[in-house]
Amino acid sequence: MRSQGCGLPALLLLLRLLPLAPGPLPGRAGPGALSELRVRVRLPDGQVTEESLQADSGADCISLELRKGDGTLITLTADFRQEVKIFRALILGELERGQSQFQALCFVTRLHRNEIIPSESMAKLRQKNPKTVRQAEEVRGLEHLNMDVAVNFSKGAQLSPHIHNVCTEAKEAIYTREEDVKFWLEKGVDGSMFEVLPQSADLPDLQRCKQCLDRWKPCICSYSLSIEWYPCMLKYCKSRDASGKVSSYKCGIRSCQKGYSFDYYVPQKQLCLWDEET
Repeated sequence: MRSQGCGLPALLLLLRLLPLAPGPLPGRAGPGALSELRVRVRLPDGQVTEESLQADSGADCISLELRKGDGTLITLTADFRQEVKIFRALILGELERGQSQFQALCFVTRLHRNEIIPSESMAKLRQKNPKTVRQAEEVRGLEHLNMDVAVNFSKGAQLSPHIHNVCTEAKEAIYTREEDVKFWLEKGVDGSMFEVLPQSADLPDLQRCKQCLDRWKPCICSYSLSIEWYPCMLKYCKSRDASGKVSSYKCGIRSCQKGYSFDYYVPQKQLCLWDEET
């Protein structure tokens, strides 16, 4: 049976709106197996949630998942092999306002090697006290990204095989940026999977969704998310042998928190009801 790798389809994750239960997620057995670590982290509103960190050293990918206080599930999948990073938000819908049970969004960007620790190191992580509530040692700056290109789901596996699993429920809502597309095209990725989205320069009447009063008009939506705790760097210590020779070895990790804000085109404001003036 083929491993599900890093990340699960959104419908399966919808079942996890109940408190996360211990135990491994579906994966591959044997060498390079999918390993999982669960840590308790504090959210900005003071609530404590459980974060799942998965590592598949065989597929060279990792996945982090946490649930926000409002029930939203946030997943980050890092595909080191393809240099691709996938953010997925599974947002509970407002049924009384005509939305479906949940809404899924996928944001795909280039993965830089220095952003997060390697999958091999992630797979080896352990914690002495699982009850400890973690807070990041370093807060990295908020990153604003203009997601001006749509990704064709049926062709997305050419970019990263994990898009098929992670973005199954977001087939019409997979976004990336033109500058990342240029990087992937230089690597030989098929450009037919990308479609440039309308921008304000193309449609002078195109407003930001928070300023748009008509729910059925197109607008530029903004969605923000934060990865509250993740291993961003390896720590190295030095030792000296009997002859006085100094060597370095891995002796821990440094944890980070980072926020992201994504701007992207939606064909109607109804798909962006969280982005309103308050």
